[in-house]
Amino acid sequence: MSIGNSPEPEDVGSSSELPSEEDDRASVGRSLQQARINAGLTVDEVSSTTRVRVPIVHAIEQDDFTRCGGRVYARGHIRTLARAVGVDPAPLVAQYDAEHGGRPSPTPAAPIFEAERIRPEPRRPNWTAAMVAAIVAVVGFVGFTLFNGGAQSGSVSADPASSKPSAAPSAKSGSGKGKADPKAEPKADPKAEASASAIAGVPANKVTVKLTAENGQTWMSAKDHNGKLIEEGVLKRGASKTFTDSKRIDLVLGNAGAVQLFVNGKEVKNLGDDGQVQRLSYTRGDPSAG
Repeated sequence: MSIGNSPEPEDVGSSSELPSEEDDRASVGRSLQQARINAGLTVDEVSSTTRVRVPIVHAIEQDDFTRCGGRVYARGHIRTLARAVGVDPAPLVAQYDAEHGGRPSPTPAAPIFEAERIRPEPRRPNWTAAMVAAIVAVVGFVGFTLFNGGAQSGSVSADPASSKPSAAPSAKSGSGKGKADPKAEPKADPKAEASASAIAGVPANKVTVKLTAENGQTWMSAKDHNGKLIEEGVLKRGASKTFTDSKRIDLVLGNAGAVQLFVNGKEVKNLGDDGQVQRLSYTRGDPSAG
């Protein structure tokens, strides 16, 4: 027996073989299941209360969190189920984070950037408005042309015999006495030429009568060959009326001396005196008083 050295105690065992507190702690799923049973609730009742589907509740109680759709949803389901069965969710969530890699890091926010300034596009010409303006201009021009053409045709259709020829300038001799040359050829009467052209211009198969209140106003009446009244009333001074019929026109003039009359393009003179009433009738061809 040796003195001074006490025998070394036998090695009881390494610390790793001792049971740890974590090994004795129940898992998250077992804790939720035991709390549900203690609360007297079924899985269907917990599912109805939390709106978590029955298969997911069963999977969580078996510590299968793959059906939750991710760690964020799993942590949310743990909180919801813990509140439903009456336990504190914080320790269970912390235990889940410790067993599954910790709390998920938040997703970094997108960097703030200054929006690119949108440059206004250059204004394009409005071709629709231009086309509309061009169409309006063309329509206006055509209407103006037709209106002027109608007015000019109306003035051309007037009897040229009504115009009075201007006096020809008198010939002057070298001595300044103003005597006409006896050898000069006589000029044709312009009124006769106008009457001849007017006769040629009117339709030969109709009777055409034109009244002009040249020297004053007059009352007038015009009827066709059937005796039907064409027009009657007061013809003011300077105004004109033209009547046409296929066979005959009967006239009544209340102031014959004030009227200038053309029948079939030929002027009829000496209708009567001022204030005299005349009843006249004309047919086709050379006019003659009825």
